[in-house]
Amino acid sequence: MTRIFTDRMNIIYLLVAAFLAVFPFIYDSRSMLILFSQVFIFAVLAMSYDILLGYTGIVSFGHAMFFGIGAYTVGIFMKRFEPETSYFLLAVLVTIFLTAVVSYFVGLLTLRLKSHYYAMLTMAFAGLFLVLAEKWRTVTYGNDGFTFRVPDFLKDRTDFYLLCLGSMVIVFMLLKRFTNSPLGKVLQAIRENEQRTESLGYSVLQYKVIASIVSGVIAGIAGILYAVSLRFVNTSVFTMDITLDALLMTIIGGVGTLVGAIIGAGIIEFSHHWLTELAKVHWIFERWIIFFGIIYILAVMFFPMGIVGSIKKWKFSRKKKIPAPVHFDTINQGKS
Repeated sequence: MTRIFTDRMNIIYLLVAAFLAVFPFIYDSRSMLILFSQVFIFAVLAMSYDILLGYTGIVSFGHAMFFGIGAYTVGIFMKRFEPETSYFLLAVLVTIFLTAVVSYFVGLLTLRLKSHYYAMLTMAFAGLFLVLAEKWRTVTYGNDGFTFRVPDFLKDRTDFYLLCLGSMVIVFMLLKRFTNSPLGKVLQAIRENEQRTESLGYSVLQYKVIASIVSGVIAGIAGILYAVSLRFVNTSVFTMDITLDALLMTIIGGVGTLVGAIIGAGIIEFSHHWLTELAKVHWIFERWIIFFGIIYILAVMFFPMGIVGSIKKWKFSRKKKIPAPVHFDTINQGKS
């Protein structure tokens, strides 16, 4: 039954991905392409956060530092060098290296702490990167930020849309494989009971650091795509808002599901877009953040386990209520 359900979900994922791939060719809207690209980018960020929160049980308030590293790395490379494909790919490799190194050392220094102590320390590290970006004006241009050019293959919005979609699909497949691997199962065991997992002989700290590295690298890739989509970068990529967005997307969609992070990213980005558009209709919608908070409250009230988690729970409870079929041949054999 589980395998049938998994195969059915894989078919649904494939159909959705195929529809999104042909969408720009059947609906020519520049604004929708930009909006969907933002959804795909933040879906990558939310999935990276789900590795920490959903599969390892780690709450981080410093996830924006990896996002910002990716954004600034590609921005600086494209600003200082020619906007060529080779330099862009070099920026991607440097981002992977930097985010892996930073997440490794930050993980070693912070993951020994528990719960809110860890969360506060990660927020402090993110604050350090924010201050560095503000003060190192010769490179980052401070709060003003800077614009940059991009390679030719990223200039077309349709090509960039397909790149973001492909990145999201690849990240989803890789993280799905990662979470279903023996390593991923150990991370889930740590989430459920860290002391028992450690008593079985697993080095909990090492597994947490691995999860932090994977999460940080994926967040850095999301930062690259975000900076390229704007062709501009400033210190806002290091702010707490980025981390909170990833946290809300993960919670609304469903913690520990990956696909829930994608759904959560879509809900938040579309809600933000529609509420800001309504500001043109009536002045009350200029305070769109209030309505955004109401949407979040309603989502938590009606879907306490997230949308995907609540659907899974509903399906599980429905299966339990269905009585098992009675085999009359077995009954007759028992009588005889």
